[in-house]
Amino acid sequence: MASGAFQLSISEFTTMPWSFDQDVERYARLGIDAIEIVEAKLDDDCVTEQMQSVRDAGLTISGLQPKVRTFFSSRMTPHPAGLDERTTALRGSIERLARYAPGVPFITNTGAHPRGDMANAMTVVANRLGELARVAADNGVLLALEPLNPSSVNVESAIWTIDQALEVIERADHEAVGLCLDYWNIWQNADVLAQIGHAGARIMTVQASDWRTPRSFADRLVPGTGDLPLADLIRATRAAGYDRPYVVEIFSNDVADSLYDRDLEQVVTDCRQGFAAAWDASFVDTDKERMA
Repeated sequence: MASGAFQLSISEFTTMPWSFDQDVERYARLGIDAIEIVEAKLDDDCVTEQMQSVRDAGLTISGLQPKVRTFFSSRMTPHPAGLDERTTALRGSIERLARYAPGVPFITNTGAHPRGDMANAMTVVANRLGELARVAADNGVLLALEPLNPSSVNVESAIWTIDQALEVIERADHEAVGLCLDYWNIWQNADVLAQIGHAGARIMTVQASDWRTPRSFADRLVPGTGDLPLADLIRATRAAGYDRPYVVEIFSNDVADSLYDRDLEQVVTDCRQGFAAAWDASFVDTDKERMA
């Protein structure tokens, strides 16, 4: 069976109880290739040393989650409330951290429009992304817009499909703006495999976890332990031309069996094994077609 190579990254959201330094040391020791950095875990007094520790550990940076990553306020990050203040905060994150992560996508999403005006939110975010794209390009990084699951509409996001995100990206009209494709968020989109193909080279980062009907706002599972058709999604993503790291991003709050309460080293190991199994399975149909 052909299986090819993939790079696996772990988002620091997946191991929220750990510190930044613990994330770096343990990801590297557990055979992970890359890290999705969560800015909120950085220590303002030693950012340079922390970023150097990533390189020293042999990890690459797959993406960066700014402290303020939505243009409108959101449940996860409600402050500051104003659009201008939030845009300024995101710009500050880019200007402060881009030097440590050349070519890396900074993850963004719309946030929740205060009046539920999704059409206006798409217009405003497209304009703001177009403005910030020039800042990102000047600093050698990218902006990746993430559509969220419908459960987050008017809570965290105004968009929930790949095609909606692509519409905003096209309006932003800058090559530094692309798509953050999170399987947990988009797997229930109509014609999702075709939408992934439509996104093509616009896909700047891919995030994976697994699904059960949520018990809270943050209830994701280790890849391979839920209902997502991971192999199909990976196959479509690979066919679209994506060749960057795949990021396991798990949130697990306010549930009785939270992954955050488990042995997190085992969780990371399970994530690596679960994604690898889905990756191998994504080649099965291709191999059968080749042998037919």
